[in-house]
Amino acid sequence: MNGFPGYLLSSHFPSRQTVVAFTEELINFLFPVIDDPRNFDQAEASLKASMQKELIEILTPLSQNYAIDVDEISEHYFDELPSIKDQLIQDAGFIVEFDPAAKSLEEVVLSYPGFLAIIVYRLTHVLYEKQIPILPRMMSEWAHSKTGIDINPGATIGCPFFIDHGTGVVIGETTLIGKNVKLYQGVTLGALAVRKEDAEIKRHPTIEDNVVIYANSTILGGKTVIGHDSIIGGNTWLTESVIPHSIVYTKNQTIVADKKDFIEPLNFVI
Repeated sequence: MNGFPGYLLSSHFPSRQTVVAFTEELINFLFPVIDDPRNFDQAEASLKASMQKELIEILTPLSQNYAIDVDEISEHYFDELPSIKDQLIQDAGFIVEFDPAAKSLEEVVLSYPGFLAIIVYRLTHVLYEKQIPILPRMMSEWAHSKTGIDINPGATIGCPFFIDHGTGVVIGETTLIGKNVKLYQGVTLGALAVRKEDAEIKRHPTIEDNVVIYANSTILGGKTVIGHDSIIGGNTWLTESVIPHSIVYTKNQTIVADKKDFIEPLNFVI
């Protein structure tokens, strides 16, 4: 590509295809579908060794530009997978408990986009805490593209956690979410302003335990705290804190009339 215009990525970064394949293998490792349980232990050990090798191959180029102990991180990361899986089983159980449409744990694990987004979040948050650059965000953006749910790996999310439907959910980097929290589609937990100078401060809200946030609500600001056991109604805009046990909603008026009473019916064009 002689004379190819624009910015070119160096070989010090992993390819998207490699990261996507690694992410999918991690998910299959945590929740495998197996034909013969008798051979599972041997297959699991072999797959773990293969994935450790892949993680080393992904991290080694990054270590050319960043201070990364590749061997230590790749070893300890896989040591943390059992505790991540324990959390995810609690998340899935929480979804089964409260979603009337969920018939089984298996259904949630295999088909729920909200749960897929939570899986990838929990896998990437550990890497984020280890200060691994780029890789966590590449993994989370793959989940974003698959589910429509955008969870920054830096967010801190308690367990269990439930995203229902999920499309359009945005959870910012410095968001703090407690236990037993439920979010519905279109919820934004964001910053009051997009300023580069705020990168190192808490700019996203805190959601305490047992909070429910209904569809299309927007909660902004690093000082905004939603007190525990509160309910935030749909289409609510919040930039200030609310005390525990609050019910917050926007009151609007819906009028139902007989169109025969109108000389010219309302026409809506989409």
